[in-house]
Amino acid sequence: MTETRWLDTEEQETWRAFLWTSRLLNEALDRQLQRDSGMPHAYYMILAMLSESPGRSLTMTDLAAIVHSSPSRLSHAVNRLEEAGWVCRTKHPRDRRTTIATLTDQGFEVLAAAAPGHVAEVRRNLFEPLSRKQMLEFRETLRTLLVSLDPALEAPCARDAG
Repeated sequence: MTETRWLDTEEQETWRAFLWTSRLLNEALDRQLQRDSGMPHAYYMILAMLSESPGRSLTMTDLAAIVHSSPSRLSHAVNRLEEAGWVCRTKHPRDRRTTIATLTDQGFEVLAAAAPGHVAEVRRNLFEPLSRKQMLEFRETLRTLLVSLDPALEAPCARDAG
């Protein structure tokens, strides 16, 4: 049995800074979207990923991979988005086992209305505190971590890294 390699003081400080920053940033983005657009951040991300896809459509499997969600959690979220009229689901024309989620025109309008406030909150909380040099270094650090965590490069921001 190997001995545990405990985090040293600098590693522990880095880990906790990352942990708290991630949590607080996600909470700030969620609060802003709930307040201004009546949707959680997770729903915004689903709408945004659909909006960037050809025909504003993705299979539920592909959408789950892109937003890093379990199929059951994504299905629950898409149920809610479908009830709101922002997404519709259909069966794939050649494979009835496959379900396709499509962003509706109403969903696109909701996303377009939510985007300016969301971008302002991202900018305020993530980019404004950093210099351009710090932001670029941070991006490279995040890309390194993404490749380590997601070797298939399923994360949208890692896919276009190059």
